Amino acid sequence: MTASDSELQAQAQARKILDAIAFTPFEQCQPLSREFDSVPARPGIYAIRHETDGLLYIGKTKSLRGRFSGGHKAFLWACLDRYNDKNVRIAVRVISHWENPALLLELEAIILIRARSNHSKSH
Repeated sequence: MTASDSELQAQAQARKILDAIAFTPFEQCQPLSREFDSVPARPGIYAIRHETDGLLYIGKTKSLRGRFSGGHKAFLWACLDRYNDKNVRIAVRVISHWENPALLLELEAIILIRARSNHSKSH
């Protein structure tokens, strides 16, 4: 079974977006704050980066600001307990689900595959 051209395009675009956000230079990422005012309240993907340790986490959400002020609050505070908050930043990219639903599905699939791969390497 071969993938259609649109599926292949979505896969290529998803990989390009994930690579871009995963490798965003630390200086270009947004500093952490408890309010997350600088993070848009829109759908998108995000990467939590450490200045020297690199990528800590990557994910997607329906509301970037909501993810950090709600669901990932405990994760972020754990990061801040482990790391100096000046050394942890967030890179975000707004992506509208309505623009390209296939792209979001591809992003999610690639994120899950990478997470499973990283998890199996650490155990």
